[in-house]
Amino acid sequence: MTASHPSVPDEARAGAPGPTLVFVHGFLDGAAAWDEVVAELGERAADALCVELPGMGLRVAESGPYSLDGFAEDVARQVRALASPVVLVGQSMGAQVAELAAGLLGSQVRALVLLTPVPLVGTDLPDEAMKPFHALGGDPDAQRGLRRQLGVRLDDEKLEKLGRLGDPVAAASVGVFADLWNQGHALGAQASRHHGPTLIVRGELDPFVTAEVVAQAVLPRFEAPTVASIGEAGHWPHVEQPKAFAGVLAEFLRALDARPTAAPSQGWTRAFAQKSSTAFAEAFASDIVLEASVLAHPVVGAEQVKTVMGAASTIYEALAFTQQSTSGPRTYLEWEAQAFGGEKLSGVTILTRDDEGKIVRAAIHHRPLGSALKFSAELGRRVQGQVAASHFFGAAHPKD
Repeated sequence: MTASHPSVPDEARAGAPGPTLVFVHGFLDGAAAWDEVVAELGERAADALCVELPGMGLRVAESGPYSLDGFAEDVARQVRALASPVVLVGQSMGAQVAELAAGLLGSQVRALVLLTPVPLVGTDLPDEAMKPFHALGGDPDAQRGLRRQLGVRLDDEKLEKLGRLGDPVAAASVGVFADLWNQGHALGAQASRHHGPTLIVRGELDPFVTAEVVAQAVLPRFEAPTVASIGEAGHWPHVEQPKAFAGVLAEFLRALDARPTAAPSQGWTRAFAQKSSTAFAEAFASDIVLEASVLAHPVVGAEQVKTVMGAASTIYEALAFTQQSTSGPRTYLEWEAQAFGGEKLSGVTILTRDDEGKIVRAAIHHRPLGSALKFSAELGRRVQGQVAASHFFGAAHPKD
């Protein structure tokens, strides 16, 4: 969709409940870059968190080393302290940081909004093309000149506001930050770890993050993203056309608030898809108990259970969850799978959650018996030295 100057709906201004908005600024900017968008959203953004990244904005005095991972971990720490669902909004380099933070935060992130996003994989510009960005440090005129070139609808007042955000950044840090977004992150070469709703917005006149860049390097990495563009805007639509961007964001938030919350099983099924012990751990309470027909006795504790489940997910050659129902704290999942060269297995998984939504007990029932016993022996082999052999059939059963 294309938006020129849509108004923010009255219900957004009235403060309809929803996830907390977290805004992540871009290269050489700071939290103040979001001021006009926050004002346009009114009460909907009354509890918004506008982060400052180390080395920029109000944290300009914080020295490195700097990295995209370090920025993402910094954002994730601040978001975890909110103890509430969030929508992460990142612009330019901040889009890279927001996506990485979403991967760290898991189900706490209801949605991701990427505004004029530098692709997570980076731009891979040659050294010659990067020289103007490296030269911005300590040169206010050069900085404003580049901003005017990329922000095609920045008037003098808006240009000066952005310029003043960039002026205090240490000259030596400017080149480091530029290299971070240009070189990108290895995760940008694969599908995004964020699987929830995603809004991708660009400025129609942006000569840097063009429609081709978005189509080729951003969109394919996300599952059914919503796409929007802001008319009469370049690389900083939130500053050039704050009312228009706030309107697009408010529309997306209305649709998000109307969606049912993520299914209780989402973290579990996603972890199987990723075949990742870390992804399983995000859904577990620290004292989780795992019971299964492939285990001689339960496995207890998040570290041990994530090891078992991470290994188990790699045994399956195919796995599909076919039915789901929820009753109180329990979720029931029916599934069908293949392993061992096409051998079919099926079963039921029962997940029990605590008041915080963490899984405290998982009971997994496999069938048929022969396949279950084979699965148990193979699982024991894959976690040998990490989980006691006594948990698995076909192994000697010394006491733990």
